[in-house]
Order: sequence, then C-alpha cells, then structure tokens
Amino acid sequence: MDLHQNARSCPASRALLVERVNAAGWSVQEAAEAQGLSARSAYRWLRRYRELGDAGLEDRLSTPHRIPRRLGKEKQEQIEVLRRARLSGAEIANRLQLPRSTVSRWLRRMGLGRLPQLAPPEPIRRYERSRPGELVHLDIKKLGRIQGVGHRITGERRHRSRGIGWEFVHVAIDDRSRLAFAEILEDERATTAATFLQRAVQWFAQQRVRVERILSDNGSCYVAHSFAESCQQLGIQHKRTKPYRPRTNGKAERFIQTLQREWAYAFAFKTSAERSELLPRYLHFYNHHRAHSALGAKPPISRLSLNNAVRINS
Repeated sequence: MDLHQNARSCPASRALLVERVNAAGWSVQEAAEAQGLSARSAYRWLRRYRELGDAGLEDRLSTPHRIPRRLGKEKQEQIEVLRRARLSGAEIANRLQLPRSTVSRWLRRMGLGRLPQLAPPEPIRRYERSRPGELVHLDIKKLGRIQGVGHRITGERRHRSRGIGWEFVHVAIDDRSRLAFAEILEDERATTAATFLQRAVQWFAQQRVRVERILSDNGSCYVAHSFAESCQQLGIQHKRTKPYRPRTNGKAERFIQTLQREWAYAFAFKTSAERSELLPRYLHFYNHHRAHSALGAKPPISRLSLNNAVRINS
C-alpha cells in the first residue's frame, strides 16, 4: 500500500478508532482528536466499517468512477492500428481529428511512443571464426591531438585546445584470437588505410597467422579502388558491413572502446607524442597479458595453437 506522505491515518489506526468508539465507549470527537483526525473523517471511517467491515478501512483508488471526456476504446484502437502502420503522432492526430497532445499521451501509455518500440529488439547474434586469420576486423578511431592536459582529466571545458588537429588510430583485430594490431596515422585516406593493411598483414604473418579475409565498414577509404587493389595484391577477400549496422563489426568497435578507456583516456598525457609512445606497450599488454572476458579470462595470444608456432613474449 502506498500512503500519502502526510496521511494522518492508516488501516491500523482506523481499526483502533473503530475499537475505541464501538468497544471502549469513546465518543467520536474524543477518538478523532486522539488520532489527529477531524470528526468528519472519523464519522466517514465508522460508516465505511459498518457497511463493509474491515475491508472498509482500506484505502480506495482516487480515480473517478466516470470520466465523461475520456478517449473511447474505439479511438484508442484506431491510434494503435495507425501507429503500427508507422504513422507519426502528428499524422495520426490529423487523421482522427484529435489533439496531438492526446495522441502522444496514449502512444506513451501503449508503449509506442517511439518508432523503434513497434518491433521487438533484434536478438544478439554472436559469432566467432574457427581459426586465427580467417577474418580480421578493421576500423578507424579519430582522436584529438594533445597540447597539455585536456578537459577529460581536469574537468575544465574552458581549457580545451582547439584547432590543433586530429590523429587517426587504425586498428586490426583477429576474430578468432582477438589478437590486435594498431597504428596512429595522419589521416584516414584510402592510401593510408591500404598501407596500414599491408603492415597489419605483415605483423600477423610474424605471429604465424595468415590473414584470409578482412571486414570493414563502408567508410570512404575502404570502398576506394586503391584499397581494393591492395586487397587483391595481398590475396585477401574484403567484406563490408551492411549500412547502418555497426554491430556487424562489433569486435573492432569493442576493441576501440577498450583502447579509449585503458590507453587514450587513461592517463594525463601532456603531448600527442607521449600517447603515441605508450601504444606499442599497451598493445603488447593487451595481446600477451590482459585477461579477455570472451576468452575465458585469458589473453588473446592463448588462442593461437601450438601448430602456429607462436612464441609468447614475456
């Protein structure tokens, strides 16, 4: 039961009021004063007790018995039908000659206030390739250059450095092992992405992992002819995600989040050079020592079998 915060009575105190008047012989005025109630309220609870017994001492809903101007059930059903046809609130209001505020209120009550609520959420589809190198995810993260400790550390947004440019972190992460390679480069042009891919393939080869396929989003650098030519020269099949579905490349997205949290924004770097110098050390930690939740709390290097003849660096 949810009583008002300033309520003077509850079912237990009302029962005591009834007992004092009916059994102990108190007058209604005396019992009301003892309970901190008006005589009028006391008479009301006594009347309800005579009519309904103990049930009459419970709180009742404050909703009116009749609401003459309430929207009819037929109109409510029409609102729902039109909404499921993906009409906006304004369009529904115009069709049914109703105020937009009324339509909006009923859409919220129906749980249809936003269009994504019309369909159930898409189930999470997890996948993992069977061997290292079968699929490598590519992505790029833009980071602002550093000129002094920034607002993420100090909390002072007035001290932001503007106009000093950007750096671009190109990442490649293996789907099976989560083994990752990354570089900080000057831009995200197609030629830059292509040369990064060549170095990433070479790095994976040093780990005795042969890259067979890559997966990227539909960024301009990845759809360029020069990037396609580089893939062809390397003998790599290039796949791209469907538009507006970044979750397809989720492993790269998740790795970028980890980079931001544990490297890019984890320390009070004074210059971009300091941040760049730490990246190779962090990547070594990530690949060889950091416990990965998707790998049973083991580092990515543990997923490379002995057949790969990979030496685990200490």
